[in-house]
This record gives sequence, structure tokens and C-alpha cells, in this order.
Amino acid sequence: MLLKKINNKIQKLELDEFKLEKELQLFIENNLEELLNLEIVKSEFSIENYRVDTLAFDKENKSFVIIEYKRANSYSVIDQGYSYLATVLNNKAELILEYNERKGKFLKRDEIDWSQTKVIFISQNFTKYQKDSLNFKDLPIELYEVKKYDGDIILFTSINKKENSESINIISKKDIDIAKVSKEIKTYTLEEHFKNSDENTVEIFNIYKEKIEEMLPEIEVEPKKVYIAFKLNRKNLVDFKLKKDMLIIWINAKEGVLDDSKKMAKNVAKVGHWGNGDYELTIKNLEGLEYILSLIKDASRL
Repeated sequence: MLLKKINNKIQKLELDEFKLEKELQLFIENNLEELLNLEIVKSEFSIENYRVDTLAFDKENKSFVIIEYKRANSYSVIDQGYSYLATVLNNKAELILEYNERKGKFLKRDEIDWSQTKVIFISQNFTKYQKDSLNFKDLPIELYEVKKYDGDIILFTSINKKENSESINIISKKDIDIAKVSKEIKTYTLEEHFKNSDENTVEIFNIYKEKIEEMLPEIEVEPKKVYIAFKLNRKNLVDFKLKKDMLIIWINAKEGVLDDSKKMAKNVAKVGHWGNGDYELTIKNLEGLEYILSLIKDASRL
């Protein structure tokens, strides 16, 4: 229920649905960067026997993203999602060609991380069955619900997976598309980042994670291939890389913007690095915890 206060009284906002799937598609495509931090490549992209609603590109992961918009709630997101993923992996050259022609760039095959390819389904309503089917920890499929209310108020919600869910590979032997896709596409977890770090480093990371989530309840934690991203409004706020006996932290802000009075952060504006932003910190203990959290808090206001 979404409420609005008028003259100190609560009024329930009524749903004002997108009447057509195309209307929903146009809204998402016109606001793709703000909603999902993606760039559009092509609307209505044909590949083999499929017509993809939106072909997008994830600049952070250097990967392609397929977006589908649905009004009906009878389809299987697993079956359809993996069919799209298998088709993409069989037609890499077509996607690269489309990107280069549309963007006027020269993107090479080896510049793309095909292991991060994913499918996003967007609907005004998903069934409980569709939401529950998402609960595999390594599933390269995401669901988002969009609800439009009176006064053009939009609620855009990510359907989160359950923690400690099973691997999709437990059913991959029964499905050709899932088995094929799982060999090439990889979804990363926190546990995989913990494997090469000692207990002290993992504990320090978990304390930072807990503090950041308390400080910014809307934060989303997304393990990537090289680092763990903490995202605010779908954009990286701070990234963590766990090494053997230390944490590397990148705060996503331009050098000089934050008041780093203690000069704890290194300026990496002109140095190649994995994370986002010009502030890099190396952490081996909890000294400076509150100060670093204050820098992250300041960056969240930018």
C-alpha cells in the first residue's frame, strides 16, 4: 500500500497501470540509465527465432543484458530466460555488430565479459511461483516490478533472491539450455570472494558490510567478478576487494569532492584500478572505521 499525506490526513494512492506492454517498455527504455544503470543498444532486437524487447549493455561489467517486459503471468522465467541466454551465446558476433553500428564504436569480442550476460524481466506483477523460481544463488536472471500510481508516482522494485539458496546446477542435467549456459555464464557470491582471504579479513569486511547496511538500509550488495559492489540507486557507492590479508576499498567519488581531512585515501584518478571512484583505501584492521564510514556517507549524498 502506498500512502500520501494531505492536510495531515492519509490518502491511499490508487494504481494507474500501464495499459499496454509497449507503454511499459517505452518508460523503461527512456529511463534505463537512471533505473538500471544500463545503456540501450536497440529496442526490438531480432536474433534467430526471438525478438528481444530491449538489448542493453552493462558498462560496469562489460556485458550484454536482455530485457523483457511482461503483462501475462503464466510464463516460466527460468525456461524463457535460459533460452534467451543460450541464443545470445550462440550469436555473439551479431550482438557486437549491433552495438558497434548503433554506438559508432569498435567493440571487440575479447573486450566483453560474456560470463556476466544476464536477462532481466520487468512486469507490473509477478506470481509467487515466478518469484520463488528465482531462488537459485547463481541464477543470471533478475526480476523487477513496476507499479504506477495516481499522479505519475512510480514504484520500481527488485525481487530479491533468498540467501543460502541452492545452485541452479542441481537441475542443469535435466535441461540442455541450463547446462550449456552454466558452463559459460557465472554469477558470483560473497563466499567465493571469501575463499582466498584469511578469517580476519573476512571478519573486517563483514563488520563494514553490517555498518554500511545499518547506515544506508536501501543499499544493495552485488558480488562481481573482481570486487563486491555496494550499490545505491543501482549505482556503485563503494567497492570492496578482499585480498589475502587486507581489504581494498574504492569510494565512488571524484578526487577532491570528499572532505578527507586525515588523508587516508590514495588518489587513483590517473592510475588503473578495479573499483569505481578516485578514493582508494587499504585496510588491515578496524582502525579508522568510523572515519571511513563517514566518507562513504558523504559520498552517498552526492
